[in-house]
Amino acid sequence: MESKRRLSPEARSIINSQMSRRALIAGAGGLSAAGLLTACGGSSSGGSTEGAVRWANWTLYLDYDSEAQSYPTLEKFIAESGISVDYKEDYNDNDEFWGKVQGQLKLGEDIGYDIVAPTDWMAGRWIRMGYAQELDAANIPNKVNILDALANVNFDPGRKSSLTWQSGFGGFGWNKEKVPGGVKTLDQLFSKANKGKVEVLSELRDTIGIILQYQGVDPSQNFTEDQYMNAVDYLAKMIKDGFIRQVKGNDYKEDLISGDAIAVIGWSGDLFQLASENDGKFEFAIPESGGMLWSDNLLIPSTSTNKANAEKVINNYYDPAVAAEVAAYVNYICPVKGAQAEMEKIDPALAASPFIFPTAETLQQVKVFRGLTPAEETSFTTAFQEAAGN
Repeated sequence: MESKRRLSPEARSIINSQMSRRALIAGAGGLSAAGLLTACGGSSSGGSTEGAVRWANWTLYLDYDSEAQSYPTLEKFIAESGISVDYKEDYNDNDEFWGKVQGQLKLGEDIGYDIVAPTDWMAGRWIRMGYAQELDAANIPNKVNILDALANVNFDPGRKSSLTWQSGFGGFGWNKEKVPGGVKTLDQLFSKANKGKVEVLSELRDTIGIILQYQGVDPSQNFTEDQYMNAVDYLAKMIKDGFIRQVKGNDYKEDLISGDAIAVIGWSGDLFQLASENDGKFEFAIPESGGMLWSDNLLIPSTSTNKANAEKVINNYYDPAVAAEVAAYVNYICPVKGAQAEMEKIDPALAASPFIFPTAETLQQVKVFRGLTPAEETSFTTAFQEAAGN
């Protein structure tokens, strides 16, 4: 690599080859169920929606064929299983999604989803509050394929109620035409040239985690309230001084595309996909002072009455060949054993990518935000939201 924390030439070649690779994926996924799925972001159902598995996920998070306006691996599953799936890109921010469903969860009413995809800390809240059903291992035999490092997590010991969907890095993204020198540090992100054109994530663990490391604090360790508030104060100052245009969820991507934003604290896979769709115009790097590592997880809500079919959907995506197809599109860290070998058949360069199959060296550059007590979660979130102007 050019430097430990810059995107390697190999990774850039991955981006440049993305479009032809997606065409290959579409062919591999099969289009025998063409017409069953509608455009990205809308309802995607096979046949009648009665009894359909309703899946809420983040944007750009499932292999998508833009020409056919369909999700190849999902189409193939629908055709082979006969199970309808209503796939919606309804996640923009963990707290935002939680706000939409928590009232119904508390009342035991249907929230409109059979599979949800919260990030680790929010998955912990769902499980802790009894809002996630325990998975039936017999319906998910592919569960054994989860990476050893993800098989036993503190918010769900033994993975009784969750399985990782994808993992990824929080770091810097930028428009190479507008920021030709790139972004390696927060000082470069908030340079005078970028003033008013910077956006940061509304996920506090990514944005504050990166600021904490810039200030010499390890967010994975037991940092103090004062240290946290120092990071919040830094964020508030950047907003007050006009450097930060907005604090946003997953929709920061649209502002990069439109040019309203030219540099961001964003997510690795998003930037790789944006680059592939815009002639390599965007780039991603892990900050020199350290980036963040996170995972999103598949859960079945306590209110779902379609649990068995939802488990079959989850099981399908833990098949190494299917997981590789998804990873080749989303470019996030794949959680499935055997997927790297399957990726060799799709794209050997991707199989060697540390951003999909991280090396120990890459993982040394990132931290996982430590767990917060309920009191900390309340006070820290309130402080962050106030700084963000919410």
